[in-house]
Amino acid sequence: VQLQASGGGLVQPGGSLRLSCAASGLTFGNYGMGWFRQAPGKEREFTSWSGRNTYYADSVKGRFTISRDNTKNTVYLQMNSLKPEDTAVYYCAAQGSLYGPPSSRPQSYDYWGQGTQVTVSS
Repeated sequence: VQLQASGGGLVQPGGSLRLSCAASGLTFGNYGMGWFRQAPGKEREFTSWSGRNTYYADSVKGRFTISRDNTKNTVYLQMNSLKPEDTAVYYCAAQGSLYGPPSSRPQSYDYWGQGTQVTVSS
């Protein structure tokens, strides 16, 4: 199984980015897909999840949108109104259930991507 995250970069506060995570080696449509992030010196933090429904952490609700294209085995994270505190390495992860509510514990996820850096700074 491989999860390949991409789309990170440097953006000014208030800007937008779209992350992508392409999956291979698994039956993508059977997995819930989550996005986590980890800032330096902090624990890995749940941000969003897509299965039968979508779920968001309060810190990103209304600004981030998770979506998936099962024909392309890809999950996306559209991030708008970015803030400096959104700066982190963002990881995609696969969980073997489409039914929520999802776990926010990284240990509950079966597969992980390599991470993509998002930096929000002026």
